[in-house]
Amino acid sequence: MIKIRSFEEKDWPAIWRIIEPIFRAGETYPFSPDITEDEARRVWIELPSATFVAVDENFEVFGTYYIKRNQPALGAHVCNCGYIVAENARGRGLASEMCKHSQREAISLGFRSMQYNLVVSTNEGAVRIWKRNGFEIVGTLPKAFRHMRLGFVDAFVMYKQLET
Repeated sequence: MIKIRSFEEKDWPAIWRIIEPIFRAGETYPFSPDITEDEARRVWIELPSATFVAVDENFEVFGTYYIKRNQPALGAHVCNCGYIVAENARGRGLASEMCKHSQREAISLGFRSMQYNLVVSTNEGAVRIWKRNGFEIVGTLPKAFRHMRLGFVDAFVMYKQLET
C-alpha cells in the first residue's frame, strides 16, 4: 500500500538516503555530485512550495518529490517537480503515483500547468512514465546535460496543461 503525505522533519534522514546516491551519480539531476547534505536539504525541502514522501504500510519512506514555481511573477502559474524513488522500490509504479499526486497538489496550489525543465534523454524510464502521465516533449536541448558517465547528452523540456 502506497501513501503519499507531506514532508515531516523526521523524514529528512530517509530522504537524504534516497536522494544522495542519485545526486552523487550525476546521471539525472543537474546538482553537483559533491552536493552537501545541507545544500541538498535546501533544494529539496526549503526552496520548494511543498515536499512529499511516499511511505509503505510500515511508514518507511521509499520515494519523495517536491513542487515549486517554475518561474516568478508572470510565469508563476507553471510549476516544476522533482521525483526520486528509492532503488529498492523501483518498478512498482511509485513514480507514476507520485506524478499523479503532484498534479492534484499542483491544482490545489493554484498552478495551471507543469513543466519539467531538464529531463535527461538517457533517463528513458522517466521519459516513458511522464509521457504515460500526459506530458509531451515540447523541446529538445542539444547536449544540455553533462552526464557523469556518457558525457554531454540531450535533455528534454516536458510540459502538461493541468485540468482545473
